[in-house]
Amino acid sequence: MKFTKMHGAGNDYIYINCLDCKIDDPSSLALKLSDRHFGIGADGLVLIQTSKAADFYMRMFNADGSEGSMCGNAIRCVAKYVYDNKLTKKLKLNIETKSGIKHLVLFTGIDGLVEAVEVDMGTAYLKRKEIPMIFDNTNKDETFINKPILVAEKEYNATCVSMGNPHCIIFMNDKKNKTNLEQSLDFLDLDKIGPAFEKHPMFPDRINTEFVEVIDKNNLKMRVYERGSGETLACGTGACAIVVAAVLNGICKRNQKVSAILRGGILEVTYLDDGRVILKGEAVHVFDTEINI
Repeated sequence: MKFTKMHGAGNDYIYINCLDCKIDDPSSLALKLSDRHFGIGADGLVLIQTSKAADFYMRMFNADGSEGSMCGNAIRCVAKYVYDNKLTKKLKLNIETKSGIKHLVLFTGIDGLVEAVEVDMGTAYLKRKEIPMIFDNTNKDETFINKPILVAEKEYNATCVSMGNPHCIIFMNDKKNKTNLEQSLDFLDLDKIGPAFEKHPMFPDRINTEFVEVIDKNNLKMRVYERGSGETLACGTGACAIVVAAVLNGICKRNQKVSAILRGGILEVTYLDDGRVILKGEAVHVFDTEINI
């Protein structure tokens, strides 16, 4: 099987061109190939398929074999793949995902290859039933913005947002969070605390969790624990979610570009007045090869 390894800000996936072929069990394949000791090693598997509604269809699977709805880093790499491999001549693409059709603008370098991609990630969903979250019906507040959540016997203030994927954002500068987390962002034991958030009973589809240190109104430093993959170097939908959450909490402003500083690089995010979120970042080709499966 031929495949391509690519990454966006260190969020790496295995990409397979399925325009003329079919993968029978992508979930098992993702689990096998994503293993960093006994497989290729990746945060997951991405299939590039045909679409009746858009230019291409992106189907993505996490490292544990579970299927995801959307990945902001992976979709940028899909755009680079199809353009660089001359599967399209368009610098503006529509790519279908499980969370809808996303609109992308491609930026090429002097070599004619794609260097960066801007994605219209669509609308941020704020209602608890849309995220989704299980909550007491007697509570009439439909959103979950800077509200307490009990995780592993500690209470945190959290804001929950969906970008096609569910996200729970913890701002570490908050006095309550700073006390309970005990460590700075760089030394946070994410492998210990992340699973407790991911499998919290409030989140029926599990949750991606972002821990954020506010540098200033235009710069947010973050680490992310992704459902099904663990800590990753970057998360596109997570970067969008923290900027939305920062605006909702009065930290950042709408229509202003904010840099999400991740362990794998920097992503630029703008939360618009109409609720849409624009994400821009690099798309990097690592290598092409084949493997026996």
